[in-house]
Amino acid sequence: MSWLESFILGLVQGLTEFLPISSSAHLRLTAAFAGWHDPGAAFTAITQIGTEAAVLIYFRKDIARILSAWFGSLFGKVPRSDHDAQMGWLVIVGSIPIGVLGVTFKDQIEGPFRDLRLIATTLIVMGIVLGVADRLAARDETGGKHRAVRERKSLRELGVKDGLIFGVCQAMALIPGVSRSGATISGGLLMGYTREAAARYSFLLAIPAVLASGVFELKDAGEGHVSWGPTIFATIVAFVVGYAVIAWFMKFITTKSFMPFVYYRVLLGIVLFVLVGMGVLSPHAGESAG
Repeated sequence: MSWLESFILGLVQGLTEFLPISSSAHLRLTAAFAGWHDPGAAFTAITQIGTEAAVLIYFRKDIARILSAWFGSLFGKVPRSDHDAQMGWLVIVGSIPIGVLGVTFKDQIEGPFRDLRLIATTLIVMGIVLGVADRLAARDETGGKHRAVRERKSLRELGVKDGLIFGVCQAMALIPGVSRSGATISGGLLMGYTREAAARYSFLLAIPAVLASGVFELKDAGEGHVSWGPTIFATIVAFVVGYAVIAWFMKFITTKSFMPFVYYRVLLGIVLFVLVGMGVLSPHAGESAG
């Protein structure tokens, strides 16, 4: 992998990790369109450490408060009913599904799941799911001719059941094209949470999963055509760009709909199907060289 490739892939990772459009799919597609080797699951997982570092810094006050309350609850210094202490447990509970499924389906994640036809399918299907969830949220928030405004749930109403459902939604992002934020935000909206609450818990829930995945894949870094230098460079680029994207996205969702992302996902999925169907792109473009 050249330094130019690592810069562009790091840029793509930072731009797409927190938007509901799937960073793993875009890394895969960028390589396929450019005629490069597939960067692979290890490269993707490690560069995600960069974007998660951006999450740690952006939400540092929330994270410090949650960790302090959680540890305090272990030793009886903080009541276990404390909201922040409960959030610590709920992040742990919500991380279980992706941990179990990630290890179970590791071979599929690094192989068959990277087929461009599957990516096109998940882009379209999850785009539609996000669109439906967004419409339901908008209907609750604005009401209608024959409907009153309906108050949506905040994170203070999050329990173990909903935390596990969030976790299952996050685990679906093991398939490129699903999108970690897209799946968890969609799940949250369908369960009646506000856009801001669903997005905030999505980002917090991703921290242990992404960091664990990145550390787990470190042993595979530097193998094949992807060396350590470009991987670290791409991770730094992803961190810088990712921080800017988080700040923009958290402001965006307070007043805007997710529909632009829905249209983008569906259109990209259709274009991808057309290109593969016409033979312009092989569904396994770049894989054999990777």
